[in-house]
Amino acid sequence: MTASVVRIEDKLYQNRYLVDAGRPHIKVRQHQSPSPNLLALTVVCPAKCYEVNEDGQVEVTADGCMECGTCRVLCEESGDIDWSYPRGGFGVLFKFG
Repeated sequence: MTASVVRIEDKLYQNRYLVDAGRPHIKVRQHQSPSPNLLALTVVCPAKCYEVNEDGQVEVTADGCMECGTCRVLCEESGDIDWSYPRGGFGVLFKFG
């Protein structure tokens, strides 16, 4: 009997996200060089919302954010990000709870 492999992308596909155009709930503050915690977000964010651009700066694309709080735990206290809850009716819509 073979075990089936479940990819995180397949699970994330089940969720829906209502984008609040022009009003992202997460913003990365300007920085000369990213802090270690900010760089860590490019690896630990389960929705892969953070990436390093060609200038070596960390950027966020809040579309698809699961609102899990990982980025808040790592970076809000240090001031690397601004985070707020999405406006009512916007954000992630979990299909299975």
